[in-house]
Amino acid sequence: MLDKTNYFDLDPVDPCLVRLSEDDRPLRAALLRGWRLRCPNCGTGRMMEGFLKVRAACPLCHEAFYHHRDDEGPALVTILMIGHLMAPLFLYGFLSPRPDAFLLAMVFCAGTAALSLFLLPRWKGMMVARQWSRRMHGFGGNSDDDGQPR
Repeated sequence: MLDKTNYFDLDPVDPCLVRLSEDDRPLRAALLRGWRLRCPNCGTGRMMEGFLKVRAACPLCHEAFYHHRDDEGPALVTILMIGHLMAPLFLYGFLSPRPDAFLLAMVFCAGTAALSLFLLPRWKGMMVARQWSRRMHGFGGNSDDDGQPR
């Protein structure tokens, strides 16, 4: 049975403020913060340093991000999602209005590129946030690496 007494603690500085204990990292909130490219811990600091480079730590709450592992995951998910979105649209555009093939190719190339640029950093943010939420790869304090930023 789950012990519910350890989920909330009173803040020692301000007893009226209730804070969550360290063991509570809700996945949904973390994923939404990752989608917005924000720190999964505080929700306000920027997670990304550039387009796809994850910061070593949050500039506001100083939560470390250097031990994240996402490799090719965000790119694969982006390709999969865009393929499933664009293929039916391409088929519909080819069969129903029957535009010029060059125009159809240009519109769908531009749409695919725009969607890729929009979705790729968001998927990466969500993958880092999921790792943080589930305490994977050193986010839980038990580091499985050498402790050095990559």
